[in-house]
Amino acid sequence: MGPVPETVTDPDDPRLDPYTRMRERDLVGRAGRFVAEGEVTLRLLLGRRSRFRAESILLAPERWPGLAGALASCREPPPVYLAAKSVMSAVAGFPIHRGVLAIGLRGPEPDAAALVPPPPASALVLGLAGLTNHDNVGAALRNAAAFGADAVLLDAESCDPLYRKSIRVSAGAALIQPFARLPAGADWCARAATLDLHVLALSPGAAETLDAVPVPARALLLLGTEGPGLDAATLARARPVRIPMAAGFDSLNVATAAGIALHAMALGQGRLGRG
Repeated sequence: MGPVPETVTDPDDPRLDPYTRMRERDLVGRAGRFVAEGEVTLRLLLGRRSRFRAESILLAPERWPGLAGALASCREPPPVYLAAKSVMSAVAGFPIHRGVLAIGLRGPEPDAAALVPPPPASALVLGLAGLTNHDNVGAALRNAAAFGADAVLLDAESCDPLYRKSIRVSAGAALIQPFARLPAGADWCARAATLDLHVLALSPGAAETLDAVPVPARALLLLGTEGPGLDAATLARARPVRIPMAAGFDSLNVATAAGIALHAMALGQGRLGRG
């Protein structure tokens, strides 16, 4: 038997406090919490593949019948609050159209070593260095999930995959794709060596093209932020590769580049088409 929803009519009800001023609180953090929006994202949060759990769910009344079954199947279903969209919008501080919100709990942060399969198993890891755009991080995690990457590693400068917009752009992949953050000042190549990963670093100035390089059985695909890209010291110690493009233009969005490269590497490792 699933949870019995409680109707809330007052935007100042203390039970809704974690949802208040959503945009503003995205910028300052939520003390171990994050916001998930939309039915697809909520179902992923509630599913067995997510390492996170929901603390509470806020729904427009008309959305409850379609989600009651998903809540009933949860081992520990969270409390569910029903509120008119006008109340939800007043709480959030902007119009809520989908009528589906949830507060998730981050839990403990995993270590990178716990996410990468140990040798001799194959491994495909995506590394994001200095990505401060939430759309790019969300899209990169979506690509990682689509092409079967074992993990995504982010440096201390990259933005939070659990930022509300990142989750939305990732189509919920941020909730099921394993990811870990490296400590500030971490050395990408040294970290890769401890995990027995060969580093392929995407750079438009690389002499070698990705399609001409054998895909390592254990690989870290490393991308830097748009514009500056990866630092020279990292490129000197990694194997720089580029994606071949039409003459006269060598610019790709970083998340698009990640998708193209991950697809090629997943094919090379035989990860695709497994059912």
